[in-house]
Parts: sequence; C-alpha cells; structure tokens
Amino acid sequence: MEQVYVLMLIALCVLAITDLMVGVSNDAVNFLNSSLGSKAVSFKTIMIVASVGIAVGALFSSGMMEIARNGIFDPSMFNFNDVMIIFLAVMITDVILLDIFNSLGLPTSTTVSIIFSLLGASVFLALYKIVGLGDDLGTIYEYINTKKASEIVYSILLSVMLSFSLGTLVQYLSRIVFTFHLEKRYKYAGAIFGGLAMTAITFFILIKGLKSVTFITDEAKDWIKDNQLLIIGYNIIIWTILSQFIMSVIKMNIFKFIIIIGTFGLALAFAGNDLVNFIGVPIAAYQAYEFYIASGQTAENFMMTPLGESDIKAPMFFLAFAGIVMVFTLWTSKKARSVIDTEMSLSRQGEGAEKYDANHLSRYIVRGAMYIGGALSFIMPKSIQEKIDRQFIKPEVVGKLDDQPNFDLVRASVNLIVASVLISIGTSMKLPLSTTYVTFMVAMGSSFADRAWDRESAVYRIAGVFNVIGGWFITALAAFLFSGLVAFLLSYGQVYAFVALMIFVALFFYRSNQLHSRKVKAKEELKKLRREDIVTINEIINESSHQISQAITNAKTIYSEVIANLGLQDLNKLKENRKNLKKVEKEIDELKNNVYFFIKNLDETSLEASKFYVIILGYLQDIAQSLNFITQNSFSHVNNNHKQLKFNQIRDLKLIDTHLRDYFEKIGQAFENKDFDKIDLLLLQKDVLLNNVSDLIQKQIIRIRTTETSPKNSKLYFGLLLETNDLIKSTINLLELFKEFHHHVKTKKK
Repeated sequence: MEQVYVLMLIALCVLAITDLMVGVSNDAVNFLNSSLGSKAVSFKTIMIVASVGIAVGALFSSGMMEIARNGIFDPSMFNFNDVMIIFLAVMITDVILLDIFNSLGLPTSTTVSIIFSLLGASVFLALYKIVGLGDDLGTIYEYINTKKASEIVYSILLSVMLSFSLGTLVQYLSRIVFTFHLEKRYKYAGAIFGGLAMTAITFFILIKGLKSVTFITDEAKDWIKDNQLLIIGYNIIIWTILSQFIMSVIKMNIFKFIIIIGTFGLALAFAGNDLVNFIGVPIAAYQAYEFYIASGQTAENFMMTPLGESDIKAPMFFLAFAGIVMVFTLWTSKKARSVIDTEMSLSRQGEGAEKYDANHLSRYIVRGAMYIGGALSFIMPKSIQEKIDRQFIKPEVVGKLDDQPNFDLVRASVNLIVASVLISIGTSMKLPLSTTYVTFMVAMGSSFADRAWDRESAVYRIAGVFNVIGGWFITALAAFLFSGLVAFLLSYGQVYAFVALMIFVALFFYRSNQLHSRKVKAKEELKKLRREDIVTINEIINESSHQISQAITNAKTIYSEVIANLGLQDLNKLKENRKNLKKVEKEIDELKNNVYFFIKNLDETSLEASKFYVIILGYLQDIAQSLNFITQNSFSHVNNNHKQLKFNQIRDLKLIDTHLRDYFEKIGQAFENKDFDKIDLLLLQKDVLLNNVSDLIQKQIIRIRTTETSPKNSKLYFGLLLETNDLIKSTINLLELFKEFHHHVKTKKK
C-alpha cells in the first residue's frame, strides 16, 4: 500500500509544478499591469525587472508553509490516508480552477483558491467520517475551523470598496496636479511626487515583500515594525532629494523610475509570500509521509497530530526550482497575457473593441451616475467646472492605435503607489487584503477617475468589472464544491479514483491548451483586420477586394454546407455551421468597429473613398445576415424535429447551391487576383440566378395547392428561397458599387 502513497507524492509534485505555472499566469497581472499598460520602458526590460523580483523573492523566502498551519482543518482528527486525500483533492482542484480562469482571462486570487479547496476537501471528508462513525453532525466543528473562510469574504468586500475609492481619489488629485500634459508641471511637482511614491513602495517592500525573507533578523523586523513613522519620515526626505537628482542630473523620467521599482517590489512580494500557495500542500504531504513511515503504523491508524505541531519549511533547492519555474512561466505563458489583456481592456484610456457586453446592472449604474453628475454640475459654479475640465484635456493621439499606451505614466505610478500603501497597511494591521483584489480594484478606480470610462465605454467597463468580481466569489464556491467532490471520490474509489482523476487532469490540460491556442489564433486573425496603415485610394481598393474575396468564399462554403446538412438532417454539423457563421459575423463586426480609426487615417486625397468603404461593409453585413437567417432557421427546423424537406425541395435547393457556388467561386477569384474587368461578365449572370429563385418560389406555390401538407416545411422553404434572393441581391449590389468606384478611380487618373 505504501507504493500508492509514493505515487500520490509524485502526482503532487507534478501538480505543484503545474500549479506554479497556472498560478503565475494568473498573478502576473498584479505586478505587470502598470508597466505594460503605460509602456514606460520596453517589454524586455519590464520582464527582466519582474523576473529578478520573482527570483529574489523565491530564493530569500523563508519557505514557511502557511497553508498547513492556517487552521482550516485540525490534522489530529484525520489519519494519514485522509490527509493525503485532502492534499491531492486540493491540488487537483487548484490547478483546474486556476487554468479555467486563465483561459477565460479573468484575474482571481490564488490564496482564495487554495484556502477554499482545503476547506471543501476537509469538510466533505469530515462529513464522510462523521456519517461513517454515526456521530452527530455538530461535531464537524472539531474537524474544521471556518474563521478563515469568513475572512476571505470580508477581504473581497473590503478590497472592492477601499481600493476602488482610494484609487479614484488619488488618481483624481494627481491628474488635477499634473494634467495629461506632464511637461507643464513636471519639473515643479515631479520630485515631491517621486518622494511620496518611492516612500510608499519602499515601505511596501519592507513590510510586505521582506516579511518572510531569511537575511533580515527577527530583531531587525521588530525594529522596522516599531519605528514605521520614523522610517516613513526619513524615506520621504531622502527619496524627494534622490528624485530631484534623478530628474536633474541623470535626466531620467521619475515616473519611469517609480514604475520600474514598483514592478520589482510587487514581483518580490508575490514570490516571497504567494509561493507557499503553490508548493505548500505538496511539501506538507511529503512531511506527513515522513511521519507516517517513522511511525510504523498503518495509514488508517496513524493520526496526523505531528503535522499540526511542526513548522513546515521548504528546502532551499525547492525554493530555487520554484523560482526558475515561475520565471520561465512568466516569459512563456500565453494565458498570462490573456489575463493581463482583461485588466488592460477595462482600464484603457482610449477607444477600442470592448471585451464585455453591457448588462442591466451596468446600465442602471451609468444612468444613475449621469443623474448625479447632472445634479453636481447644477450646483458647482461653471468657472470651477471649466477649470477642472481643462486638467483632463487629453493630447491628440499620433500614430497607430496599437502603438499607443493604454494609460499614461501618472496613472501607472498611482496604481503602484496606492496598491503598495493599501497592502502595506493591511499587512501591518493584519487585515485580510488580497493582493489580486487590491491591484485590480485600484486600477479600476484610477481609470474611473481619469475619465477613461466615458459614455462610449462605461456600461461595458462596469459590466466587465462585475464579471471579474463575480468570478472571485465563484472561485471560492467552485473551489469548495469541486475539492469536496474530488475528496469524496478519492475516499470512495481509492486507487481507481486516483488513477481516473490523474487521467482526467491530463486530458483536461491537453484540451484546455488546444482550445486556448485556437482562441489566441482567432484573436490574432481579428487583429490583422485592424489595418491602420491604409491611407490611399489604391490601398483601400486592394484591402476591400481582399475582404470581399474572403467574405464571398466564406459565404459559398457556409451556404453549401447548410443546404447539404439540412438535406441530411445532420444537427451536429448544422451546429458547427452556426459556429463558423459567428466567426464570419465577428470579423465583419471587427471591421465596422475599426471604421472610425480607418477613416481618420486616410489622407486628404482619399476622403472620397470613405463612403465607398462604409457601404462595402454594409453589403458584407447584409450577406452575413442572409446567411444567418438561412443557417439559424435550418438548425431550428432540424432541432425541433419537424418533417424533413421533400426530395424535390432538397433537389431544387441543391441546384440553386450549385449555381451559387460556381458564381461565388468566380467572384472570389476575380477579387483575389485583382481582375476587376471580370465584374461586367459576373453582373450579366444576375438575372439568371434571380429568375431561378423566382421559379422555385412559383413551384412551391403550386405544390401547396396540390400536394404539400406541412406548413413548417413551406415556411422554411419559402424563407430559404427569399433569403437566398436577398443574398444574391446584396452580392450584386456589392459588385455594382465596386465596379462604379473602380471605374471612377481609373477615369480620375486619366
């Protein structure tokens, strides 16, 4: 039986490495958001700074495994077999849950995940034991301490309110001082701001980042704790002088210096304190195994009292290896960038595609905020309003949209300062503030104060924030329930459940990485549609011809497949057709979202092409809408188990499909090869196609009066023919518009 526990330890080791990777992918946003969003320095520089912070934090961490000593469960009430089941259930739950959040691009707390996983597994296993022993359910409190769980809920609420409020206030005051034109007041207020900012970050590193390092003695830590005000006072003076020196002599932007040091400090604190979330459970399991072997008792008889009485300290080798894994993940994880993109999109200063859809709550909040704003405008003197508004006038954006920072250096610095101050105060006062919750809500508060949430974007940004906050509560609930379920399965199924769960985890990650790779690829394809380098008429013609060729080719494929699958009554393939159509619609929506920036980038000689481009997009959308009707109605007909279309109806639809496929093939080739002279020949075929559809409508009318007995079939058939008619007309309109514009351009050149 001992061999099974050895295999469990090996599995826990593998899961620990996996947990390090998924944990870093989710937590990286905490220390990279400000630096990457502001583009203060190069991406490579920021990654090196963060890597050094992680390495230092990991190497000098004391490695005290808080997870095993945090009071979630009493080890003395569980035997060795129980404890191994709890630890295995916790790690399986943690890696799966964090990976799901990474794939969704949602930041969450690794501490919440691990604590509620421990709580769920220990509660379910305690209930399993209580029922088996026939004890009263009230004895569960002898096994479990629920205090930590209530602290976590308190942490979420406290982080949301406090962080958002302070982030908003500090950013608002900072913007009033510096405005968006930093050069105006930078030389007067820069050194003072730098002194305060660096004091906050230094204090954060001392209180939070270095609280668990080994090279600072306990006496030194006690002195720091007892002389906090003195340290703050001296730091303000010293850092203000150094900031002036950096600005005047070294000629370095003080905001960039703040962002670099702040990123290092947050990365250091993350590795020094959150590392235990990822390797604490496996280390505790290993020590439990050592106690078990030394006892000479059976796994069911040996109670884990020694585990609760000892300090669990990770060897230096484990810490160094964990640091290497974390740094490697930081540089290579694509899922980390998905999580970072979420926070960037919600705090972005400029325009762009919104990641989340508006909901009722976000609309009510925005509407209420507008009423409050209107009331304040009525009360506040107009001269003061105008003076404040002048501080928020943004400089004109020059260059490509993708090259612009999401926010400026002032906001990036404020994000780091406020987060550092709040986490430092929370740590010193023993308040259960989560690093993830604080950094996210400060970023949201500062973006709100900076008027990044205007009437164009507020409902989407607020909906996004509620999605993220909701995810935090879901993290706790899902961790509790899933970990409990896994613990129950392991208790009931023993070795068989262990093997099955390991296979499940392997398949889950294989599938998850596949899906995320597709998602990233689709995102890159959408990004390619955002062309900001097009400025001339010829470039517009070339770009439009490419888009038309792609859209017509997609239309040909989707239409042909839907007709074939409708004839076969293949519901799964029709469902796949719907997915493919949504991808086409998303691409057209992306083009329409980008049309404002597309037109703004055109030179003065190309303005006449703007109308042409907008109408082209309109016709492409008409084509997509016709395909949507055809696909959706075909799917609904089969999904509702209605009668299959008659043989003659399917045959006629396939005849139309053959003609359309040939027609669309010629159009696609003409536009792909830029052979626009063929448009005249293509337009000559329009009457044949339209007459074919008209004839089929007439044939169906005759069928209804003679042999047709299914109203649903007639409704579907007429709908397909009428939308096919609209599809053809939209395509013809597009060809006529392109022909007219191309002829106009050629004539103008002559």
